[in-house]
Formats: sequence, structure tokens, C-alpha cells
Amino acid sequence: MNALFTPVMAGKLRLQHRVVMAPTTRMRTDKGGVPGDLMVEYYRQRTSLGGLLIAEATAISPFANAYADAPGIFNPAQQAGWKRVVDAVHEQGGQIVLQLWHPGRQSLPELSEGQAPVAPSALIAQDTYGMVKNEDGTYEGKLFPEPRALEEREIVGIIAAFGLAAKRAKAAGFDGVELHAANGYLPEQFLLDGSNLRRDKWGGSLANRTRFLLQVVTALIDVWGAGRVAVRISPSGIYGDMRDSDPASTFCYLAEKLNDSALAYLHIIEPRIVGPEDRDSGYYAEPIASHQLRAFYHGTIIAAGGFKPEAAEQMLAAKDADLIAFGRLFTANPDLPVRIQYGYPLTPYQRETFFGGNGHGYIDFPTWQP
Repeated sequence: MNALFTPVMAGKLRLQHRVVMAPTTRMRTDKGGVPGDLMVEYYRQRTSLGGLLIAEATAISPFANAYADAPGIFNPAQQAGWKRVVDAVHEQGGQIVLQLWHPGRQSLPELSEGQAPVAPSALIAQDTYGMVKNEDGTYEGKLFPEPRALEEREIVGIIAAFGLAAKRAKAAGFDGVELHAANGYLPEQFLLDGSNLRRDKWGGSLANRTRFLLQVVTALIDVWGAGRVAVRISPSGIYGDMRDSDPASTFCYLAEKLNDSALAYLHIIEPRIVGPEDRDSGYYAEPIASHQLRAFYHGTIIAAGGFKPEAAEQMLAAKDADLIAFGRLFTANPDLPVRIQYGYPLTPYQRETFFGGNGHGYIDFPTWQP
């Protein structure tokens, strides 16, 4: 039996199989970051066999956004748009969690009501860019400006904003929420000593650098309860100009601390993936992967990282993860679980249509017809 198609519990999420749709930014909202008809259809198509979908990175604040036409969850219109998406997934028998996102220093003023990006420390994310939308509808990459270091009262306010976003997600009908603490975004900026130079209770020691992430998790659990909050991390990530003097110690410490949080799952990006690209080289000579963190984190693990079906089965067989998240393959194969289960051919993904646009390369991929 293919282990990908055995039932599993992820906290309180009872799933019929282990093929998860990874969160993938597609920049297809209606005006104002509101999920519209395109997104409803996109998620509806990708719901099959009683599986789990992780919705794309969703801004918790109007003052922090990196990508034009990315969704938000900080006002009633966005909440209503997401409810339509959730209803479509539930009607197909699937479950869906919302990924909550604050990009921190990876924010563009043009997309954040003119506000400068904020971060633990005033350190720019070198050679990293977001996407703005021109008047003619085209998208343009733009480097991030130097951020402003957060004052302590602002940090407390951002934690509260995560809690409010979690309440909106619950009201929209989601089955849980996932904290985006990967890819060089705000929680990871606090976590790593290459981006956090603070000397107050939010920086310095490992206990202090994990404080922000863990307090956000607590705020989310206060809304959702145990078993419906998750965390995504990229322990070997370098995207967003991220680095740490001792990443193995940092992420093993974090993984162990997360045992106290009764998460639904810990979502780990494998070393091969760096942001939207494959890894060629990086700062960390010894990458940290799921099989290393398994010794420290004792709950359910989702592994992500450009998996093909055969490699996903091997990962489960080695017991390094409990579920496997697929991103790129899901973009071009809306019925991916069915194709994997029955060995049907996979449609190649179209990188040029990943970010922004209309329904082309988004909702026009057919399901397999034997």
C-alpha cells in the first residue's frame, strides 16, 4: 500500500490521505486583497479525496505586504472572500487552513499604505524583492527599502494583530491556521541572529529570539485551541538574506519548545528549496532537514521541498515526516492526489504563470481523463 494514501491525524484534523497542497503565492485576488471568483475556483479544483489544503500567505495587516494582489485577512471584505473559498473546499470534502503572514522587512511601502517596513533591527533584506503592479496591469520586481526597528509596544501590537487575523479566519470557517515563520518573514527575522541584533527581551539569547514566534503561537491557540494551529519553518533557508551563526542549535531549540504548544503540525521546508527557487548553494554548509528535527519535535510533521511522488513515499517510509506538501505540482495538476494514487501522468508546471495574471495557467488545467 502507498503510505501517502493512509489516514492520518494532524492535531484535530482528521485526513484521509497525506498529500497536502502547499501554500503557494499566486497573486490572483480581486481589488483590495479580496479572494474572488478565480481563487474560489482554484481551491475548489484542488480539493480531492478528503485531503488538506494550506491556503497561500495572507497578510494580517494593511501595513505589511510584499506582493501586489496577494490576499489579506484584516477586514470584513477579505474575510467574506475567504469564506467563499472555504465553503467551496468543504463542499468538495476537503479541509483548509489559512497561512497567516507578516513579511516584516520584506514589505513594500507601495503595498502597505505608504508605511516603511518594520523588523526586529534596521537591517535591509539584500538582493530580495517584492512585486508591484503597474497601471497597465503588468508586474514589476522592486527591492525592499531599509526597515525601521520595531519599538516594544509595536511588537506587542503585531502579536495582537495575529490574534485578530486568527479570529477572522475562524469566522470565515477555516479548519485551522498556520503561522508563516519561514522564507525570511517577520517571525524568522526575530528568530535568527543575522537579522535580530536586539539587546532587549526580544533578542540576544535563544530564549529571547524565539519569544516573538512563541507568543504569536500562543495568541493563535488562544483563538483556536489545541490541535488547530501550525507553524511553517525553513531551517536551511537563505531567502530574504537570512543567516544565523548556529542554525542547527537555533532550530532544534525552537522545535523542542514547540512541543509545548499542542500544534496541529510542524511544517518544514526541506533544504533543496529556497523561496521560489531550487537551492544551488547557501550559507549553511550543513543543512537542517526534517529528519534532524524529528529527534526534537515529537508531533506531526509535514515536509515540503519540491517532492516528486516517489521521493514523498520514501520520506514517509523513513518516518522523517507524516505528510508531504506539494506546491508546484499542484499548480498544474488540480487532481494531484488522484494522479499520484493511480499513477496517472503529471502535467508539467508553468513557472511563467506562477505569479499574477488571469485564469490562464491558474484554473485552466484539466483533470486527468483515462
